[in-house]
Amino acid sequence: MSRVGVLALGPAGAGKTTFCNAIISHMQSIGRRAHIVNLDPAAEPTEYEFSIDIKDLISLDDVMEEMDLGPNGALIYCFEYLLDNLDWLDEEIGDYSDEYLIFDCPGQIELYTHVPVLPNIVRHLQNQHNFNLCATYLLEAPFVIDKSKFFSGALSAMSAMILLELPHINILSKLDLIKDQVSKKQLKRFLNPDPLVLATEDTDESSKFRKLNIAVANLVDDFGMVQFLPLDCHKESDSVATILSYIDDVTQWSENQEPKDPKDEFEEEIDDFDE
Repeated sequence: MSRVGVLALGPAGAGKTTFCNAIISHMQSIGRRAHIVNLDPAAEPTEYEFSIDIKDLISLDDVMEEMDLGPNGALIYCFEYLLDNLDWLDEEIGDYSDEYLIFDCPGQIELYTHVPVLPNIVRHLQNQHNFNLCATYLLEAPFVIDKSKFFSGALSAMSAMILLELPHINILSKLDLIKDQVSKKQLKRFLNPDPLVLATEDTDESSKFRKLNIAVANLVDDFGMVQFLPLDCHKESDSVATILSYIDDVTQWSENQEPKDPKDEFEEEIDDFDE
């Protein structure tokens, strides 16, 4: 049976760890199990403990101190070290055969836009462990509703999408930070955007900047894959359930579940009644 893995990607501060915690909380509420695999050698657990933690293999602070490297160089070193020691990862994930594994990734986007580190890990998980993987790419709502920044975010999402070659879901996080700035109607323009319309709206931009925006908009429009699902983790909403349903669809989670024996289901109902 195929395993299911979800990669949480996006720039630093986009809310990846909060998203991972929200997904696990929701899954627990509906009787499903998931585990966080921390791939950030500088991160600490928050609401939920890490089931697998790269810091058990190598930490960013140790590399910076011993190798006299800056944060970005040390991060690249950590991932190159992980690639040289994938047997550690194999052993760690060996016990998780039928549960979601959520891979919380670092915020340095060059790891999945420029350097072929995560693509190698992705291929290893697919080929050696039969994972069905889905990439989720988070961008902050305050960042995306700025038109010029929207194109920057769209390009970074597209880069990750192309490099990883995985089913890809873009997520707009931290909606609570813009609720007083834009209406729901305005927000929809960025959730399901028409890049050419955004690029050709009247603005005070210089002609060169305007031409650049139009060129980028044409590129985004040609791909036709940059859409966002809203994420609101700070109040009761259906956004997390909706995102999980999309993940389930692209990873074919329900199709990979083994049917239960009716006797087992009856015994579970009795156990629940006794409790």
